Amino acid sequence: MPVLSSDQEIKNILKTQKKVAVVGISPDPSRPSYFVSEVLQRYGFKLYFVNPKYAGQEILGEKVYRSILDIPDEIDIVDVFRRPVDIPPVAEEAQKKGFKTFWFQPGTVNEDVVKELSQKGYNVITDKCMKVEAMRLLEE
Repeated sequence: MPVLSSDQEIKNILKTQKKVAVVGISPDPSRPSYFVSEVLQRYGFKLYFVNPKYAGQEILGEKVYRSILDIPDEIDIVDVFRRPVDIPPVAEEAQKKGFKTFWFQPGTVNEDVVKELSQKGYNVITDKCMKVEAMRLLEE
């Protein structure tokens, strides 16, 4: 799959892929990972939070996992809130776990990972906020 950018492609993903691993979650309500997750929950997404720093705690009523590999369920979307330099190990874990779409939040894009995942047939979305896209495309 190429990098997806059309509204229709993204809308289809948002309507059909509901299990989301949020990598880089923060308990701080002022952080994007927190307020994006809050909105995604309202839109009916099942969120699995990943951040080794907060593993075992709860954020927004959901358990925080140390690693994507620790999530006890299948994952549809990996939504990343990490610096581009920190993305390769996240992508590696995600591939071991299995997923459909790798979503790079604005400012997180690692071009090497985008290229690798696209070549392997994964859906890739770059530089779009999942919260913004959900609010824009699921309201119709």
